[in-house]
Amino acid sequence: MRFVSVSRKKPSQSPWAKAERRRKSVFKQPIDFSRERHKRRRKPVSPFALVAALSVIAGVVIATLPSDMSGMAPSRPVVAHEESGNGLVGPARIIDGDTLDIKGTRVRLVGIDAPERDQSCFAGDGSSYPCGARAKSHLAALAGPATLRCEGTEQDIYHRLLATCFAGEVNLNAEMVRAGWAVAFRRYSERYLPEERTAKAEGAGLWQGNFRMPWTWRQDQRTASVVRRDCNIKGNISKNGKIYHLPGSRWYDDTQINEKRGERWFCSESDALAAGWRSPQHD
Repeated sequence: MRFVSVSRKKPSQSPWAKAERRRKSVFKQPIDFSRERHKRRRKPVSPFALVAALSVIAGVVIATLPSDMSGMAPSRPVVAHEESGNGLVGPARIIDGDTLDIKGTRVRLVGIDAPERDQSCFAGDGSSYPCGARAKSHLAALAGPATLRCEGTEQDIYHRLLATCFAGEVNLNAEMVRAGWAVAFRRYSERYLPEERTAKAEGAGLWQGNFRMPWTWRQDQRTASVVRRDCNIKGNISKNGKIYHLPGSRWYDDTQINEKRGERWFCSESDALAAGWRSPQHD
């Protein structure tokens, strides 16, 4: 008997069956979990990288801190002038009746005008007194040793700060006018005219007698500075009449010439006498 081998062909499989068989074969393979853990294990962090990261974090924290930490520190008294949101603050040195100095900053009290340091005025009885010095003393008494606060931003032609100054709650500008030792500087401001009217009605300070407005007195000084030296006799007009004063005489320095009122400068006594002026009775 002869045996004949017959080869059998495997039945063909559909693509879907092949894919299913491959999926089952994959899941039958054992998984090495120790190898998987090794794959997921992170590399150790470099010390240099750690330092760099901490530096970046510190920089961010510092940048977010407030720039002004003064509020966290204990308060301290003001011993020198400070520029703050409230103006110029500090103890003051008095220059004259409307000017002071706060640690090197010259301050002009705005809106008022006080007699100059060398200016003299006349009391109710006709006697002369140094009203410029009195005005300075009154401002010094108002300011005292306390810390002042001056508010202002503009400067005048002499680079002085134009400001309103306070000693506590006292407005020094207003108080100087109300006390009669300054007047409203109406050329620039009428703010203190009510205080001036009150002082005048009460006969306070300068209003106790006769005085030249500070701006007029300064103009007289400028006029006198350009007069020729050989014409330096002062022809004054007062309630006592027309009186001339010679250089070096008793009232010479206290006498101010206002040419708008008819007062004059003379070159000689004979010129003054010829024009109707006389010498002082007591000089």
